[in-house]
Amino acid sequence: MDSGAEGLAQVLGLFRTRGSQTRADVIAATGMARSTVNQRLEALLSAGLLCSAGENASTGGRRAERFAFDADAGRLLVADIGASGLRTALCDLGGRVLAERTEEIPVTRGPEPVLKAVDEHFARLPLPRTGPGGGPALRGVAVSVPGPVEFEAGRAVSPPIMLGWDGFDIAGHVRRRYGVTALVDNDVNVMAFGEHRAGPPGVGHLFMLKVGTGVGSGIIADGRILRGAQGAAGDIGHLPARLEEPPSPGAEPALCRCGNVGCVEAYAGGWAFARDLFPGLADEETVNAVPEALRLLRSGDHHAIRLARRSGRILGEAVAGAVSLLNPAVVVVGGQFALTGEHVLTGIREVVYRRSLPLATRSLVIRPAALGKRSGVIGLAQQLADALFAPSGIAELLPRG
Repeated sequence: MDSGAEGLAQVLGLFRTRGSQTRADVIAATGMARSTVNQRLEALLSAGLLCSAGENASTGGRRAERFAFDADAGRLLVADIGASGLRTALCDLGGRVLAERTEEIPVTRGPEPVLKAVDEHFARLPLPRTGPGGGPALRGVAVSVPGPVEFEAGRAVSPPIMLGWDGFDIAGHVRRRYGVTALVDNDVNVMAFGEHRAGPPGVGHLFMLKVGTGVGSGIIADGRILRGAQGAAGDIGHLPARLEEPPSPGAEPALCRCGNVGCVEAYAGGWAFARDLFPGLADEETVNAVPEALRLLRSGDHHAIRLARRSGRILGEAVAGAVSLLNPAVVVVGGQFALTGEHVLTGIREVVYRRSLPLATRSLVIRPAALGKRSGVIGLAQQLADALFAPSGIAELLPRG
């Protein structure tokens, strides 16, 4: 790796994490020579990534100039694709959402229709034609999908519920369409990343549970996303479910959309919730019925509340095992069902504190997503910004010549 690129990334990282700094602050934090720091600052100022932030108060000598990361030096487009809908956003380089759009569209329609909808959303977001200094405004595009992702290649791999997506080159589609850096990841990974960044500093271990149309999880270990060998880490929805009441004699285990039977998602996912709330629905109708099931739950329907609490306890059994195995400091619960009140969350807490190892739950916090519906798009934007400003990406943002 080029040492110059590493130095630029290190200096810019100080401003991104610590706020405004003087030259002396940068020298003290990095140990670089003053001449080297001056070169790095000039390069970042020329690229528009830093801007002046005024001067320190005078202490009798020359006032020290302060600099800050300029989050308005470009824009990011992100698309958080779920099983039954998508959320797109225009963000600044700090991950702040500037504008957003949503649409209900099942991911099972396939990559071309869903990505066409994403492109139409992006075209309607208020992206400036040019950035500061006349350069391109768009710096990168990131997409998340509800299935395992081969992260380096940017494509879905054997996704259980994403008909037609297996091996589709999502990152290639983005690069051809927009000509910028492209990032593709699993939807719950980016939610976990966003919630980790939004939480208190120093928390390096977090477990994210998404309860939406399906069930998934993301794992932050030592401050990094744990992806697994094939990108399938955290697929908690397809573990065997431990039911609070054994099925009646002769009853068949619930069939899951992954093709297996008895999965957690087959009893506690949104489509399973809709199946049990509206008996008689055909399998393909359960996903489309999720919004109506959620409306009933929000309205206080007693049957819906009872089913949601049962789902929470089933989820709690799976999360309890994850807590004992991974020992996270925080469990975050997000997704559509986590935003309908405490019904699911209460069931999860009840079982996790009863079933997990006492040491693992001694200081454990179980909370709803702090970023609400935006966990995914904010996590995407922050992850994309990290990629852009890493040593391997930052050289592409500097002026040529």
